[in-house]
Amino acid sequence: MLQFITHRNARFDEISGTRAVLEGGCRWVQLRMKDASDEEFLRAGREVARLCRAFGATFLVDDRVHLVGELGADGVHVGRNDMPVAEARRILGPERIVGATANTFEEIRRAAEAGAGYIGLGPFRFTETKQHLSPILGLEGYRTIFARCREAGITLPVVAIGGITAADVAEILAAGATGIALSGALLGAPDPATETRKIIDIIEENSKS
Repeated sequence: MLQFITHRNARFDEISGTRAVLEGGCRWVQLRMKDASDEEFLRAGREVARLCRAFGATFLVDDRVHLVGELGADGVHVGRNDMPVAEARRILGPERIVGATANTFEEIRRAAEAGAGYIGLGPFRFTETKQHLSPILGLEGYRTIFARCREAGITLPVVAIGGITAADVAEILAAGATGIALSGALLGAPDPATETRKIIDIIEENSKS
């Protein structure tokens, strides 16, 4: 599973970046606009939602639980300093997706107990696309946390995030991740659609059957 987290750079905004990765085969998009007003978020979100529907992709919003219904989103991703998972689940009900950010095994355990549908675990390494970065995990950190999840019988899908490139994907999946979340690695590529296809191929080749 490949999740694209939107951001903007010199070449792409949230809408054009989403279109590029969807054309490359990505089918999971999280709209992340931390500093935008609700009005700006809705303007971009309506177009991103339209694109996701056209391509048959899952569409999540970052943090803004109150806009999920208005945008017709499939769910929300809440960060460590956003609305608690349990509250987001209560508001959105059982049908919509609630993803949660984690940096430790204990955070995964708490999110699972609160009703999260998947975990975004990171950061794998330093990334410039996110402020207030949590401690870097690296491969060893992932291996340790996934081992504890297995011991505890926690089977939630876990998506690795944070400064990941195509060269990292096979090892991260081997460590136990279910999927990969990318932003800069896709939009910073010469051709984001081609890079998206390449990474999806790597994920499919290395995913456990």
